[in-house]
Amino acid sequence: MSTLRIHYLQHVPFEGLGSIAGWVQRHHHSLSVTPFFQPDHALPPVGELDWLIVLGGPMSVHDERTYPWLTEERTFIGDAIRAGKVVIGICLGAQLIAHVLGARVYRNAEKEIGWFPVQFSGPATSLLGGLPGQMTVFHWHGDTFELPEGALHFARTDTCAHQAFLYRQNVLGLQFHLEATPETVRQMLLHGSGELVEGPSIQTAREMLAQDFYSIRSNRILYRLLDGLWGAAAPGELAPLQEDTQRTVD
Repeated sequence: MSTLRIHYLQHVPFEGLGSIAGWVQRHHHSLSVTPFFQPDHALPPVGELDWLIVLGGPMSVHDERTYPWLTEERTFIGDAIRAGKVVIGICLGAQLIAHVLGARVYRNAEKEIGWFPVQFSGPATSLLGGLPGQMTVFHWHGDTFELPEGALHFARTDTCAHQAFLYRQNVLGLQFHLEATPETVRQMLLHGSGELVEGPSIQTAREMLAQDFYSIRSNRILYRLLDGLWGAAAPGELAPLQEDTQRTVD
């Protein structure tokens, strides 16, 4: 397998690659970044990258007045998709991809913040190397998206129906954070504590920190998805995964 030129788009300092950095290092891929939170950020020519990863952030896809670079970013994402690059969006990144593909992005009925089970189903689960029927993952979002035309929907929660999609087998949108590690969870809590109001799908900081053991399995599933997109493992070579049951915090 050839190594990849991976570029990622980062919106705030406290939401980085998380466990993706370990996967990149393991396979000796090259890595570059556009930090939109810095005034001197720059985007590379699309032809100089193989993969584009679009990270999360607290802003909305519609916040161009506050973050004018969102317009530039959406154009760049569209160019990468049209060029046939692998494009992966996480949380805000998935919403940006959905928006670029013509889908509506809007406020969900409830915010979803914490470790909650997500259900996987549909043909995309096989295309991505196989996924468990259910597993507990980390969420931090208030917006959601309609499914882009032609995309395969493959994940949902009770709070948010559209949690993940696969488009043309090379564009992946994940509303949740499989890349989450105990440290990234702590950073998000540090910078987003104002959002932790009482709500049916909002956990307390204590609950989230007590359940960060779920990150180990989330990272393993993420590596499976990345390997599948890279072509490093055929679906038949991957060991089956069992569903997990969400633990409670005393």
